[in-house]
Amino acid sequence: MEKNWYVVHTYSGYENKVKANLEKRVESMGMQDKIFRVIVPEDEETDIKNGKKKTIKRKVFPGYVLVEIIMTDDSWYVVRNTPGVTGFVGSSGSGSKPTPMLPEEADFILKRMGMEEKRAEVNFEMGETVTVKEGPFANFTGKIEDMDLDKGKAKVMVNMFGRETPVELDFTQIDKI
Repeated sequence: MEKNWYVVHTYSGYENKVKANLEKRVESMGMQDKIFRVIVPEDEETDIKNGKKKTIKRKVFPGYVLVEIIMTDDSWYVVRNTPGVTGFVGSSGSGSKPTPMLPEEADFILKRMGMEEKRAEVNFEMGETVTVKEGPFANFTGKIEDMDLDKGKAKVMVNMFGRETPVELDFTQIDKI
């Protein structure tokens, strides 16, 4: 199961309250392994009133909060039943799971707010032999042929059916041998 960003609809003006409530619920219900970051997208603007500069934060999407979740029945329930949440954006009915944001949409918003996706620490080298710890190639070993530090990915040459096959993996999916 992978984590994705979802858009949660809230009562207007309750975005920060929903963020605080949800973060408390995640902790009290032990959901830290399923619900990660809660963000209220804001832009800073400078207003000048009576000759004085004042920086204020304006909500980019009033009435909406972004939540990074591994979607399960439990995590869906916790978010859905947080006070101030009216529902997920992109769910067709009361019992159906919502549609996650596209990764590029989430990246755009995070970058706009000066936040980046958390990057795995890179302690791998080109040509190093690694083992795959998760995903469809779990337990395979291979050599790192290329690395994209910005995306946190490595191209690993895995031996499948007697020949080397390039596989693109997140740094989090591989381990040193």
